[in-house]
Amino acid sequence: MPDGTLEASTLGEIRVAGVRGREDSFYDFATKYLDDAAELDVPAKVDDQVAEAIRQLAIRAFAAIDCRGLARVDFFLTDDGPVINEINTMPGFTTISMYPRMWAASGVDYPTLLATMIETALARGVGLH
Repeated sequence: MPDGTLEASTLGEIRVAGVRGREDSFYDFATKYLDDAAELDVPAKVDDQVAEAIRQLAIRAFAAIDCRGLARVDFFLTDDGPVINEINTMPGFTTISMYPRMWAASGVDYPTLLATMIETALARGVGLH
């Protein structure tokens, strides 16, 4: 946010359906863009306590690596709890991308999301950080 506040969106969950002729269930380029085999649940079907724990971990991870602007923090949810998979500092912004869809589920539409990102960048100032 322009004032430096960190926020986390509604969670999303990627589910990979089986693709005929393929034995794997990886979320790869073909699954994402060609086979239309990935489904996105927004909000993710997890209980409120797990969702809040994941949001707090995402905020901590973002701050820990001194991120600026935006990131999508991806998790695996294991029997022992959430595990960070990656911090994507340049998430997609297409019509099928998770980042804008998760914010939309949080009540932030696409124009507002873009305006907030621009305001945040302007508030940060110039130069390397």
